[in-house]
Amino acid sequence: MLKIALPSSGNSIDDHFGHCEYFTILTMDENKNIVSEEKLQSPQSCGCKSGIVHTLAEKGVTLMLAGNIGGGAINVLQSRGIEVVRGCSGDIKAVTQQWLSGSLSDSGLTCHAHEHSDACSH
Repeated sequence: MLKIALPSSGNSIDDHFGHCEYFTILTMDENKNIVSEEKLQSPQSCGCKSGIVHTLAEKGVTLMLAGNIGGGAINVLQSRGIEVVRGCSGDIKAVTQQWLSGSLSDSGLTCHAHEHSDACSH
């Protein structure tokens, strides 16, 4: 089973990992079908310092499909074995299907726009 986390607002990817409304966790079966969906409240703080990464890892998440995300959050996610794909936008299920079909790739861009980027870029 593959577990994918998506920073969400409504049914869409939120523009920023650390400020999302909640995380949608989708569990996929071996045939790439969504078998369960869970919503996990966001701590509403800097993503790299909030403890959310530990919670996601405990839940078995191994992939994060994100919009904008800072370098510190990427480092913490990767240190817990969670692959990060940046630059995602749109409906969470459509983005997931794009990734599953191989038509989605990492943008390579790291967010430096938020005011505490220096504190989160360790």
